[in-house]
Formats: sequence, structure tokens, C-alpha cells
Amino acid sequence: MKQILQNMGNGETLLIEAPAPRVQPGSLLIRTTYSLISAGTERMLVDFGRASMLDKARQQPEKVKMVLDKIRSEGLLTTIDAVRSKLDQPLPLGYCNAGVVLAVGDGVEGFSIGDRVVSNGPHADIVRVPKNLCARIPDTVDSADAAFTVLAAIGLQGIRLVQPTLGEYVVVTGLGLIGLLTTQLLRAHGCHVLGIDFDESKLALARQFGAVTCNPAAGADVLAMGMAFSGGRGVDAVIVTASTSSSEPISQAARMCRKRGRIVLVGVTGLELKRSEFYEKELSFQVSCSYGPGRYDPAYEQQGRDYPPAFVRWTEQRNFEAILGMMAEQRLAVGPLISRRFAFDDALAAYDALLKDKSALGIVLEYPQAELDRALSARVSLHGSSPAACAPGEPSLGVIGAGNYASRMLIPAFSKAGAQLTTILTSGGVSGVHHGRKAGFTQATTDEANIFADDQINTVVIATRHDTHAAFVVRALEVGKHVFVEKPMALTLDELTAIQTAYEGQLAQGRAPAVMVGFNRRFAPLVQRLQQLLKGLAGPKSLVYTVNAGAIPAEHWTQDRSVGGGRILGEACHFIDLARYLIGVPIAEWTVATLGARCGRAAAKDSATITLDFADGSLATVHYLATGGKVFPKERLEVFAGDAVLQLNNFLRLDGYGWPGFRNERLWKQDKGQDACAKAFIDGIRGGSGAPIAFAELLEVSRLSIEIAERQSGGAAGC
Repeated sequence: MKQILQNMGNGETLLIEAPAPRVQPGSLLIRTTYSLISAGTERMLVDFGRASMLDKARQQPEKVKMVLDKIRSEGLLTTIDAVRSKLDQPLPLGYCNAGVVLAVGDGVEGFSIGDRVVSNGPHADIVRVPKNLCARIPDTVDSADAAFTVLAAIGLQGIRLVQPTLGEYVVVTGLGLIGLLTTQLLRAHGCHVLGIDFDESKLALARQFGAVTCNPAAGADVLAMGMAFSGGRGVDAVIVTASTSSSEPISQAARMCRKRGRIVLVGVTGLELKRSEFYEKELSFQVSCSYGPGRYDPAYEQQGRDYPPAFVRWTEQRNFEAILGMMAEQRLAVGPLISRRFAFDDALAAYDALLKDKSALGIVLEYPQAELDRALSARVSLHGSSPAACAPGEPSLGVIGAGNYASRMLIPAFSKAGAQLTTILTSGGVSGVHHGRKAGFTQATTDEANIFADDQINTVVIATRHDTHAAFVVRALEVGKHVFVEKPMALTLDELTAIQTAYEGQLAQGRAPAVMVGFNRRFAPLVQRLQQLLKGLAGPKSLVYTVNAGAIPAEHWTQDRSVGGGRILGEACHFIDLARYLIGVPIAEWTVATLGARCGRAAAKDSATITLDFADGSLATVHYLATGGKVFPKERLEVFAGDAVLQLNNFLRLDGYGWPGFRNERLWKQDKGQDACAKAFIDGIRGGSGAPIAFAELLEVSRLSIEIAERQSGGAAGC
């Protein structure tokens, strides 16, 4: 398939070839026929991408503060790498799509192959969209017109918040695409509309749709016009669809309204409000959220859980259906809003036109309907060649996942280790192409068979969401491949047993696949130095590991026990493994205490203290806390032994207090051992020694982490 991306780092707009996504449960696979460039939003994104780093910082002062906090905590060089990586993530452009259903995922009802549908899919010839973000196009509605549906739904949601009644006087400030669509919808509601804009061509369109207009650029007095328009009473409501950094549109709206008038912000403006303007009239002000109820709710959008109409009459999807109904009844005209049409293959010219012509409204992309086989291909070559055959014993990698950690840390680490990067697999295809091309992979795919059934690939790297890890590990082992899986290895004891069974099955057949979990911290250079200092030291040791993990929203996928495993299992396993490595003997007993558990505070389940009692009498205490501040270092390890103390501070500095022959060691850049971890795994395959961590030890740490998480999720008595 082909898709349009925006690089936010260097500002380049790209039309790339990528493997097509596969249909998934709860989704539709759609072949695009038309898509609409959202002039306001997409022009803003492209302009931001092309801005200098200084201008980017000026536009996002809240992000600057986050960067400064990270510099104080993790160092300058680490922060620079993180910022560059974030800006390098490709951003798909577009969210107004019309097309034809190619495949229907399990659990989807109400859609069939061949249906014409609208969706919030991006500019791509093949898109995969969750069912609640799609709606069928009526037979009488042209697909090119239907591409305006999602954009019109944004305006409709603003109208629903204003709650206009027949005969009311409503102002629309900003007559871009959304403003002109909002004008028509208000007129269909039986409202009188005053449209305000500085562009005479847009004002002319508003008059064509039945609005009274006002042009401040021509010297019109907006407030006087509003009072005259409303018969001297003040307008009933104002919908602001403008995009500006100024707060004047909101102030103007407040001064224009009658007492108890309503103001809804659909666009983007400054929000320096004057209390007196709102207080004296008891005005209401609300910011509208995109297409309507369900927006940004993963349960609705990704999991397909609809809201009951009796309680939430108008959701995103039902707003789409309402817009399409208005088009079918010819009460919403979008033809006059189309400024230009471009063939999809000329999309880059369309974006040049968008930036040059500030008055452009609807720019429609038309998609060719030939070459379906090409568009649906699940594999693309990244460098024009087939995968080279690997020498016996040389690791040839198939990598599953290209998220932030995989692309920023894991893949570069394997590249430095000299592994052959053969195939990268991602669900949507785009990130695989972007990061695969940068790292030097031979091909990108969206089909798992291109990893597991490929004899050229002897090693599988798994860097996907936690709930997929165990199944991928088992599948890789069953076909005799080496496995590197990001932590955690499994979310349940049953999954862990399945992995053990698959591994032992390979041993029974005379094979010894290397299995490795990404416990990279034990490979960090300062940890290696610490371990050397501890060697030969007799007697039990005491470790205190403080992790200032920071808060993550309760709805984040890592907090979901069935998807991410929860933070104790998903992240604290790192620190359990590091303690196990430094002590060097099995863990005999453990306890866990959760912050706030006695008060029944479920929200505090990502803050806990884990105590590990080792077979040699050593103790390790892991304080995993989400209640601290970002300015404080994220990780600190203290080792008390031999009448002295070693302190590791955030993998930047190791200090000895009373330690014979050692005072301190410091790095210029934070190093948590990712490169050394990948190298040890690759060297183990090359040399035939296997994985650098014994499989039994991986099972021990994984089993203990699961048991701790299960004990913690059981809760405790209330206060």
C-alpha cells in the first residue's frame, strides 16, 4: 500500500510504500477511494514539522519543561537522543476517508465486504479502522462528498454542545472548512447564522449557505454587527471554529452574547479569559472534543464497546451517520467546498498547494482503483534485494514490533552487535518501513508467516505489547528459532508453563535454542563494575533499590492486567532480576506491600515495596513508586556490605562510601546496558554458548514476578 507521512523532525512530507495491514478482530479493512485533506489541521502539522527546533520549542512550552526535567534526571546526551527519537516517529496524515470494505474482522456486525464506508482512516490506499469509527455511506451519497463526513462531525459535535433551538441567533467565528460546514448544519437546525472571517471568498460561500456575514478586514464593527444581527438582544450562542493564538475570538464572543449565552470552542485559540466578561452575563464556555462521545476512549474506539443510545444518544459513529443522512437528504452541500482534486500519487503536490494557497478549502485526493494485488501485499523490499543467506551459526533476525523502545534502543543495539537484520514485522506496516529502512532491514511485513516460516531467519526478537509475548515465544521455539523477548516473558503461570514445555520439547529433539529476556540492566557498565567490587565478599548483602517510576494514567495499557500485566509485573521484574544477578543465588522467599492497600486504594497498585529473601541470607528491597516527582532521579541502587556502601545513581554514577580501593566512577551518558545485552545474546548464538542468562534463572525471575503481581492484585482489607 501507499501512505502519506509527515516527519516532524526534518519537516519532510513523504508518500511511502508499505506492507498493507491485516484485518484484526473488531476492525474493517478498507480500500480507499477518496480522502479529504483537512486544510487547517494538516497545514498546521506540516508547518510545525518544517519549523526550526527553536520554533518548535516556542510552540510547545509545556514540552520544554518536560525536556528540562529529563535533562536534570537523566543527563543532556540521553535527553537529546530521546527528543530526536520522538521527532523522528513518522506521523500519518489524514483522518477523513471514504472507501470500500475489503475484509471484516471477527466480532464486527453491520458491515459486509463491498460496503461503501467512511472512516477516520489516514491518507492511504488501504486502511484498517476499528468498527466504531466507520459508518456506511447511503446509496445516494457520492463517495467524494462522503469524505467530508468526519470533518463535518467535528462541527456537529460543537453544535450539539451549544444545543441550539429553532430561531436562535448563532455566530460562527472562522469560516474554514469546519466553519462553513457548521454554518450549513446550523441553518438546517433553523438557526439564524452570522459568519465572521477575514477572507471574502469564504464569506461569499457562507452567504450562499444562507448566513449573514461580517468581514473585520473590511472595517466592519463585529460587536455592532452582532447586536444588529440579534435585534439588540445579544446573540444566543457563538461557535468558534477559528485557529489563532489570540484570545480575542473568545473575548469577542463573550461581549457579543446575551446574558446566559453559550460559547463553544471547536477550533484552537488563546484562552486568556477575562472573568468579568463571563461573570456579569453568567456565560457558559465549553471546549468541544473532536467527533463526539467516544473520542479518545480506548474501550469505545479500540475495543468496540458502544455506549447505549438511551444514555449517550450521539456518539462518534452516530454523528457520522447523522452527517451522511444530511447529505442523503441534500441538506448539507460539500461540492462548493472542494477547491482542488489531486490524484493520490500526486499527493505531495497537493500539500505544496495547501501551503501556498492559504485560502484553499477542500482538497480531495482521488485513489486509483487498479493494482489491488500491489496495494494488499503484506511484504515490501526496503533496499531492492532479497534477504541474503546467513552463514551457519550467524544470527539472522526477524524483529516483531517497532515501537518507541524497539526503534530507539533495541534495534540499534542489535545492529551494533553485527546481527543481520532481515525482516521487521509491525501491525500497521508504516513504522516497520520507516525504522526498517533506517536500520538496514531487508524487508518489512505485516504477516507473521514472513517471520516464522522463513528459513533465512533463525532468531526472533519480540518487542510488542506484553500480552503477545508468550504466544510469540512459544511459536518461535516450536519452529526451532532462537528468541529474544522484551520483558515480561509471560503474564500468567500457564503461559510460562507453555514456554517451558516448548523449550524442553526442543531439547528433547537435540536442539538448544537460545532464549533471552531483555533484562538489560545487569549488563550496564556501572552494574558490571559494581558486581566486580562485590566478588569475593563474604557474608550476606543488603540491597535497597528505589525506583521513582512516575505516574501513568490508570487507563494506560500497561496498567491493564490482561494486556500490560500491571506495572509491577511489566516493569518491576527488571529490578528483581538485577537483585538476583548481584546476589547470585536463588530467591527463597518474598513479600510485597502495596501503597494504600489497607485503605483499598486500587489506584495505588503501581506503588509497592517488594522484599526478597535470598538463599544465602541476603536481602533486597525494591521500592517501586509512582508517587514521586520527575526532577528526582529515576533509579537508585544502594548496596550495604562489608562495612561499606556502594551507590548507583541512575546509571550515570557509581559511588563507594568506605569501599577499599574505590571512590567513584561516572559516565557522560546514561547507559542501562541495552547494547551490551544485545551483544551478549548475539555472541552467545555465534559462539554456540547460548543465551547469557540461564533459562532456569529466567523462569525463576519470571515466575516470581507473576506471583508477586497476582498477590498484589488480590487486594487487602480496607481501613
